[in-house]
Amino acid sequence: MEKRKLGKTAEMLSAVGFGGIVVKDVTPEEASQYVTAAIEELGVNYFDVAPTYGNAEERLGPALEPYRNDVFLACKTGKRTAEEAENELHQSLKRLRTDRFDLYQLHAVKTDQDVQTILGPGGALEAFVKARNQGLVRYLGFSAHSEEAALALIEAFDFDTVLFPFNWVCWLKSDFGPKVLKVAVEKNMGVLALKTLAKRRWDKEEQRRWSKTWYSPVDTFEEAKQAFRFTFTRPITAGTSPGHFELFDWMCDAADQFTPLRPEEEAELAERAQRLEAIFPQDY
Repeated sequence: MEKRKLGKTAEMLSAVGFGGIVVKDVTPEEASQYVTAAIEELGVNYFDVAPTYGNAEERLGPALEPYRNDVFLACKTGKRTAEEAENELHQSLKRLRTDRFDLYQLHAVKTDQDVQTILGPGGALEAFVKARNQGLVRYLGFSAHSEEAALALIEAFDFDTVLFPFNWVCWLKSDFGPKVLKVAVEKNMGVLALKTLAKRRWDKEEQRRWSKTWYSPVDTFEEAKQAFRFTFTRPITAGTSPGHFELFDWMCDAADQFTPLRPEEEAELAERAQRLEAIFPQDY
């Protein structure tokens, strides 16, 4: 699989990252099979997980342990104060059977209040810097569900990475994403994508084919390939997969077949996007 440079670092990440939620609620044996296939067959070296993904950390830790020195492991915390973030960091390290994370991220920053708490006295950023100084984490980053929050964090601190919904519907229908990508690239940050395969919001009465996604993802591999091409035609290092191994596999196949999206193809996607309900921005 193609590997791309991560911002200012010397790290080269596989274009597709294994989203830890893939192993949520699977058996330990299945988790091991998925991780082995990702690394040995598909060429993935980037893994991302968070405590909010149910029992994903407990499943991913043992499965990833034999490969730990060969992969780039990212974790996240939704905690906003230093004490809570530090406690959750140590809990995640224990669950994932590792002594360090390659990347530690603030998770799903949404509001101005989130930003102010994180950056203020006793905020989570203090725990992040402390952990880096102690060698518990190598790089610092964040994920955000708001352009305003993302831009404020980028301005306030020299984060190594930003993980953001660089998604075809959100971008083409709501103009959600371009401002963040522009500033991140100017600062030579590592740019990571989430929700690459998202398509629209679930209808209230809809029977859900995918149980681990709060949104409706693409319906076919061809749609997945176009969604992937849209995101990765842009200067983005890697993207994390949704919560099902089949969708992860689609992303990997799309990465192997990747060619930049042509302008006429993007125009066609823009027409389709207007008929869909974008999952971002959201009202919080």
